[in-house]
Amino acid sequence: MARAPFLVHVARLRREDGASWPEQLRGPIEDLACSGSAVPAGADCEADLVLESVIGGLSVQGTVSAPWVGECRRCLAPAAGTLQVAVRDLFTPGGDGEESYPLEGDDLDLEPLVRDAVLLELPQAPLCRPDCQGLCPDCGVDRNGDSCSCQAPPDPRWAALDALAVPDPAPATGEVAGN
Repeated sequence: MARAPFLVHVARLRREDGASWPEQLRGPIEDLACSGSAVPAGADCEADLVLESVIGGLSVQGTVSAPWVGECRRCLAPAAGTLQVAVRDLFTPGGDGEESYPLEGDDLDLEPLVRDAVLLELPQAPLCRPDCQGLCPDCGVDRNGDSCSCQAPPDPRWAALDALAVPDPAPATGEVAGN
C-alpha cells in the first residue's frame, strides 16, 4: 500500500514543546475545483512547511502551491497559472476543522490543510492575462488578436441628458464680425 503523500509521523516532535522541523511534501489531491478553475487531475500539490510543537498541539506554517487551469472569463481562451498560498494553522487533539485541524495519534495528516488552502485560492473567474480585451459583444471577434468596427450602443440610462446637449456652433468662415 502506498504511503499518503501528506502524512507525517510526528511522535518525536510532539515530545518536546518548541521543537520544530521542516517538511517538504508533494503529491496529487483529487477533485480540487471551483466554479471557474481546477487543479488538473494527477497534478501535484506542493507544501513547504515548518512543523512546531506547541502546548496543546502542533503549529504548521509555510506555503502551499499548485498549478491550475480554467477558461478565461473574458475571451473564453484557456487560462492557467500556479497558486502560492501562505498557510498558518494549528492541529490539536479533538480539532474540529473550524478553529483547528484534528491531530490523532502520532501521524499528522496535512492533506486537509493543503486542500483547503488550494480551494480557497483557486480563481473563480480566471483571466488568460491581466489585460485581456475579451470578445466583442456584437460580432464575437476576439479583441486580443483582431479588431472590429462595432460601436457600443448608447447607454439608455444617459438618454435624458441627450435632450440637454448644446448643438455645435456654425463653423467659422474666417470673417471677423463687425468689420
